[in-house]
Amino acid sequence: KIGTQLEHVMIDEFQDTNKLQYDIVKLLSKKSGNLFVVGDEDQSIYSWRGAEIRNILDFPKDFPGAKVYKLEQNYRSTTSILKAANNVIKNNSNRNEKNLWSEIKDDNSIEYYEAYNDRDEATQVARTINTLHRNGEKYSDMAVFVRGKSGTKQFLEEV
Repeated sequence: KIGTQLEHVMIDEFQDTNKLQYDIVKLLSKKSGNLFVVGDEDQSIYSWRGAEIRNILDFPKDFPGAKVYKLEQNYRSTTSILKAANNVIKNNSNRNEKNLWSEIKDDNSIEYYEAYNDRDEATQVARTINTLHRNGEKYSDMAVFVRGKSGTKQFLEEV
């Protein structure tokens, strides 16, 4: 008797659920109806492993009476970062309308660089770090975060 013992069900990163997981969520929450999900369709990146964007987009239809809260204020990023993000995500075809904003003002512009490959990207990162250092920034105040194949990580460590 799936879902008869659960009073509350909470799912995080709901945009990354697949069809089977969504069906299980429906079963688990069927009796109590107490279901809370958190997710952002603009952050769905796992379609290649079965994540189904329709799960989050169809949620209000599949759960009539569900309340949807848009968390549009960002407390970590600056206005220029969020302006760039809004300009990118507005082109997503399957999404709910939202406008990210922040009270953290800045005058910085975003630099766009399209790399030809991972080595070109790593070289550009190294150039940027060297320029910042020549302009007085300390290496200890810089960080590079990489999400990629281990070869890219190894190359960045070599540079």
